[in-house]
Amino acid sequence: MDDVQAVGTGRIIEFQLNWPMTSAAMPGMAMTDAVMPGMATDAFSCCAPGGGSTHELVLDPGGTAFWVSGQKYDHLARIALDGSALYYPMPTGSGPHGSVFDAEGRLWVTFESAGALARIDTDDGRIVETIDVTIASDRLRGPMNPHPHGLTLGADGALWFTGKLSNTIGRVDRGGRVEHFVLPSIGAVPIYVAPGPDGAIWCTELGASRIARVASDGTVTEIEIPTANSRPITIKPDPLGRAMWFTQEAGGRLGRIDLADPTQLTEYPVPLPHRDAILAGHTFDADGNLWVQQYVSPPAAGPTVDDYVVRFDKAILEAPAGDLTGVGITWFKAPSQRTVMHRITMGPAGSVWFSELGLDKVGRIDRSGSPPLK
Repeated sequence: MDDVQAVGTGRIIEFQLNWPMTSAAMPGMAMTDAVMPGMATDAFSCCAPGGGSTHELVLDPGGTAFWVSGQKYDHLARIALDGSALYYPMPTGSGPHGSVFDAEGRLWVTFESAGALARIDTDDGRIVETIDVTIASDRLRGPMNPHPHGLTLGADGALWFTGKLSNTIGRVDRGGRVEHFVLPSIGAVPIYVAPGPDGAIWCTELGASRIARVASDGTVTEIEIPTANSRPITIKPDPLGRAMWFTQEAGGRLGRIDLADPTQLTEYPVPLPHRDAILAGHTFDADGNLWVQQYVSPPAAGPTVDDYVVRFDKAILEAPAGDLTGVGITWFKAPSQRTVMHRITMGPAGSVWFSELGLDKVGRIDRSGSPPLK
C-alpha cells in the first residue's frame, strides 16, 4: 500500500449475524442469537448459498439500534449497539432490501422480490401496512414488479424508491398514491436513491453509469459520468449542501456534482491498495470527513487480500478537480477478508457502522478521541 498516508487507530469490531432459516421462523416472532428453548441449533444458517446477504442498515430515530436487511433470508434484524441481535421473519420470497424511517419515526422497507413497500412495527417486527408498487399497463399481461431496491424519504415526506429492473424511480405520497418516473437510459439499473438539498431526488444508475435527477415537478434528467463503465453505487449530499457525492464501484473514483451547476461533475481517483480493489458505499461524518468502503471481490480460489474503510479528511470538500493533494487519507483495515462491503453510515458517539454482505457481518469503528459507546 504505497499510497497510505495514515493507518487508522480506531477500534474495529465485527458482529457476526446468524440469520434464521425462513422455514424455522414463525410470523411475528423474534429470534435472538442464542438458541431459544425448544428450538434446534440448526434453526440458524449462515451464509446464503453463493455468498451472504446482509444488505442495508439504518439507525433508528432514538439512536439505540440498527435495522438490517437480510434479503436472501427474508428477514430483518434489529442490532443493538453492543452487537446483540433480534431477527424478524418477513414473508417468504419477499426479499427485503432498502430501508428508511419516515418523518413520524416509522420504519419502511422495500420487498424487492414482491414489488411492495412495507411498514414495520419496530416493537415486534410485524408488518403493519404494505403498499403495492407494481406497474400496470394495457400492454402488459399483468402487473410488472419494478423490483424496489433503494429507499429514501423526500423533503415532502414521500417515499422514493428505485425500480432496479424496470428503469424507473418510484414515489409514494403520504396518502399512498404511487407514481413511476421512467429513466431515459435503457438498462439503467437504478440502485441507490437520496434527496438533495436542491429539493430533487438523486439516484445512481449502475448499468448506464449515469446519475439521475428527478425534479420536484417530475422532470427526469441524467448526467453522464466521464469514466466509462464506472458503475456508480451510493450518492449523498455533502454536509455543506453544495454538492452530491457518489462512489464508483468499477471506476475507482469519487464523483462530485455541483448543485449550483449540475453539469459540473468532478472526479477524484481514489488510491487503491490492490489492482482489483473496488468501491462500495460512502458516508459523511459530523466533521465533514468522507468515509468510503473499499474491498476486493473474493476470488473463487487463491489468496485473498485485505479490505478497508477509508477516511478522507474534510479538506476533500474544497479539493480541486481530480487532485487529492493535501487531503488526509486514513485506512482502517477490516478484521476479515472476503467481506464484499455494501453500505456504511454513521452511528452514535461518532462511530461508523458498515455491512459486509459476503460474510453476513456488521462492522463498527470506534474512532480515537470519540466518546465511548455505552
